[in-house]
Amino acid sequence: MLDDRKLKVLRAIVTDYVASREPVGSKALVERHQLDVSAATVRNDMAVLEEEGYITQPHTSAGRIPTDKGYRLFVDKLARIKPLSPAERRAITTFLDGTLDTDDLVARTVRLLAQLTHQVAIVQYPVTQRGQIRHAELVTLSQERVLVIIVTASGRVDQGVVEVGHIEPDALSELRSGIMGAVIGRTPSEAAGALANVLETIRPEYRPIAASVVATTLQLLAAEPTAQVVVAGVPNLAGVHFEDNLRPLLEALEEQVVLMRLLGEAAGDDVTVRIGQENTADGFQSTSLVASGYGSGEASLGVVGPTRMDYPATIASVRAVARYVSRFLMEG
Repeated sequence: MLDDRKLKVLRAIVTDYVASREPVGSKALVERHQLDVSAATVRNDMAVLEEEGYITQPHTSAGRIPTDKGYRLFVDKLARIKPLSPAERRAITTFLDGTLDTDDLVARTVRLLAQLTHQVAIVQYPVTQRGQIRHAELVTLSQERVLVIIVTASGRVDQGVVEVGHIEPDALSELRSGIMGAVIGRTPSEAAGALANVLETIRPEYRPIAASVVATTLQLLAAEPTAQVVVAGVPNLAGVHFEDNLRPLLEALEEQVVLMRLLGEAAGDDVTVRIGQENTADGFQSTSLVASGYGSGEASLGVVGPTRMDYPATIASVRAVARYVSRFLMEG
C-alpha cells in the first residue's frame, strides 16, 4: 500500500509526463510541485514506485515514465476530473444544436469528440435509431422510375429507386395510399408485416408494378445503417509514439466488428477507462479507451489514444458529450 506522499509523487509524474512527453526526474518534480521534501526523498519514493511497477525507466537517463499500472492507479484514485470551461460547454452546445436527424447527430458527435480530446473518436449508432415510421412517399423521377422514401421518427431517411417500366398517375396515387397506410405509425417489423397485404388492395392491372415497389419498400425497412460505428480523428495519431507498430491499430480502426467489441466492453451509464493491456481487442493493447454509454445505455461513444493521455480532461469531455447526446435523444 502506497502512502500519501508516494501517491502524490505518482500523480506529479503522470501529470508532468503527459504534459511534456519526456521522462520525469526527481529534481524536476521538486522544482515544479509542492512536495515539501528533498530530491533525495523523492528519488527514494520513485524507487519504491518503480519496484511496485507503477513507473519505469525507459532508458539510462534518470527520468521515469508511468506504466499501465501507474496510469490505472492515477485514474482510479488520483485524477481530479477537470470541469469543462464555459467556452467548452458552449462549444458542445453550439456544435450539436441544429442537429437534423440521428445520422447527423452521430456525425457531429464523432467530429466534436475528436476536436475536444485530440484523440480518435468512436461513436456507436443508438439502438433505437429506427423507431416508428413517420412518413413514406413515392416520387416519380421519370415515366419509368419511382423513388421510394421512408422516414423514421428519429429523422432517419432511407430511399431506393424502382424501375417500373411505366406507371400511370392513378396507379402511383393508389399505391402511395396503400403503402402509407401500411407503414406510418408502425415499427419497421410491424410495417413489413402490414405490407404483405397491400397488394390485395391494389387493382389487378397495377399489381406487377406494385409488387416491385413493395419489394423495394421491404428492403428499405429491413436495411441496417451503413455503419454501426463511426470514427473520426485518425490523423490525431500522427506523431504519437506507440510501443507497438501503429499498423495493427490503423487496421483495427477500420473493422466494425472490432470497434463494436471495443465499445461493448466499456458499455455503461458512466465513463469507463481501459488502459493498455486491459483492452482485449486486437490492435488496442498500446492504447487507452475512455468511453461512456449514452441514450438508453445500449450504445456507447468514446475516444482512443495513447496511454499517455490527459485522462482528467478526456474523461470530462466524454462524459459531457454523452450526457448532451442522451438529452437530445430523450427530448427528440
